[in-house]
Amino acid sequence: MPTATAVPTATEIMASLKSKGKEQTRKIYSRHGMDPERVLGVSTADLKTIAKTIKGQQALACELYSTGMMEAMYLAGMVADGAKLTRDQLNRWAESAEGLQMIAEYTVPWVAVDSAHARALALKWMKAKKEHIAAAGWATYAGLVTLRPDEELDLVEIQSLLDTAVKQAHTAPNRVRYTMNTFVISVGGYVKPLLKQAKTAARQIGAVKVDMGETACKVPLAAEYIEKIEAMGRVGQKKKTIRC
Repeated sequence: MPTATAVPTATEIMASLKSKGKEQTRKIYSRHGMDPERVLGVSTADLKTIAKTIKGQQALACELYSTGMMEAMYLAGMVADGAKLTRDQLNRWAESAEGLQMIAEYTVPWVAVDSAHARALALKWMKAKKEHIAAAGWATYAGLVTLRPDEELDLVEIQSLLDTAVKQAHTAPNRVRYTMNTFVISVGGYVKPLLKQAKTAARQIGAVKVDMGETACKVPLAAEYIEKIEAMGRVGQKKKTIRC
């Protein structure tokens, strides 16, 4: 009988992450606005490889997230089952993502969308005074419209959020502007009954200025992005996951 491979501990995984870290990758993360004191410089490709070895290890994922190091937190988001995280845990995950936009805008929404508390948390986070939490809220709601069938969505509420985006997309904090823009694109691309309203909102918003750090990254023009999705005949085609 083949022996089962022992699951690595959080200490062992952290040691592995540190060994795989590269200064050039760390600098790239830093240029994108990540707290340089909390990044190791590990590529997402390496993180995906490690994730396969700890799939289903919920407690381990939570332990990794609690380290506060970006790559460990990102890895945790790949592994954790958001449906098993409590509302308090999700709030702590959002709170802990300060200074790490990859975590606030990707990892936290990845797990939050699978929770029964997803919509309520998204709405709560959107109103937060802290930029990273508000950004996580808009990204989480964008994830919900991307995944959930239209009949499970509150279309009146989403229309109201489009109106909020129109009003605040140029005055909200930096990363909130970015995730608001993403939300508008997501509604236009994945909620067919609100395509017209999303296109109208996108045109009203126009180009959104966001400080993207020391990078050449640009903010997508929502109106053009939605039109491309429409031209490909993909409006309303839901995704199975928002993890990447």
